Amino acid sequence: MGRVTIRDVALRAGVAVGTVSHYLNHPDKVSDEKAQRIRTAIDALGFVRNDAGRLLRLGRSSAVAYIAPDVSNPYFAAIAEGVEQRASQRGLAVFIANSRRSREREDAYLQLFEQQQVSGMLVASNGPIEDRLARIRSRGTPSVLVGQAAQSPEQPSLSIDDVTGGRLAASHLVELGRRRVAFVGGPLGVRQVADRLAGASDAVRGEPAATLEIIDARDRTIRGGSEVGRALLARPESARPDAIFAVNDLLALGILHILVAGGVRVPEDIALIGYDDIEFGEASLIPLSSVRLPHEAFGFAAVDLLLEEIAGTVGERHLVFEPGLVIRASTVSG
Repeated sequence: MGRVTIRDVALRAGVAVGTVSHYLNHPDKVSDEKAQRIRTAIDALGFVRNDAGRLLRLGRSSAVAYIAPDVSNPYFAAIAEGVEQRASQRGLAVFIANSRRSREREDAYLQLFEQQQVSGMLVASNGPIEDRLARIRSRGTPSVLVGQAAQSPEQPSLSIDDVTGGRLAASHLVELGRRRVAFVGGPLGVRQVADRLAGASDAVRGEPAATLEIIDARDRTIRGGSEVGRALLARPESARPDAIFAVNDLLALGILHILVAGGVRVPEDIALIGYDDIEFGEASLIPLSSVRLPHEAFGFAAVDLLLEEIAGTVGERHLVFEPGLVIRASTVSG
């Protein structure tokens, strides 16, 4: 048997084809009695609605896209999970792309998804991108900037108050009595990194006896953290920091592994705090203190904001989430 069409459903239900179309697209225009007959016919025939042609005629897709800079990072993976869950609840499919922090890959995905006529894009970028999103928006594809606050009032965005997050992390270390604090992260051209450093700098300036060393770590992965850890072990003990604020949990976990393997006591010799509060941090041999971000809620809010933008009903275009401090054994023993 070939594919069941709405004509087959109409014949089985004893109604006009237009009535079946109304049932599928505008059910409020169909009487209860006819709707029941159509439902019975659909169930009996095994009719499956084909949205492709309808959406093509409308010039839009039932899918949205999420472009992440690094899906191997559990933080971005958790956001992707929230995006997928919320999109599914709203009847949408999601294309998830990994730019691998490459401008060229990012541009390629932006072009691809625009050509595929997705309903909209969620974009977490590793650098400036608003000018490119503006050009795409002018051609009819809306977007939400995820993870950094937009500078343009026309560009919807969701971000974390990373200045506050950085201040929370460094203040915690200073309040523990640590005075040689190191900030590990980079590059500072990434807005989120710069904001976390700004917050940490504010906290350390509040304690005249404290200093802040900046250790550049552009590879914000466990491997990058391991390299930093080995560099710290190569220093004399007196030249090491007594506290470290790593710009994300992956860096912190790489540092933690190398320090502990090298005989450094954490937190007694060096207190260590990360950022993002990924699941692996809590499950570490020495549970990692971190700055917690609302992963799932962030993904939900991103989809909701994008759908408001698509519908033209967006109210507040720039949503900012507040981070929280999670204290574990890597900063406070016992």
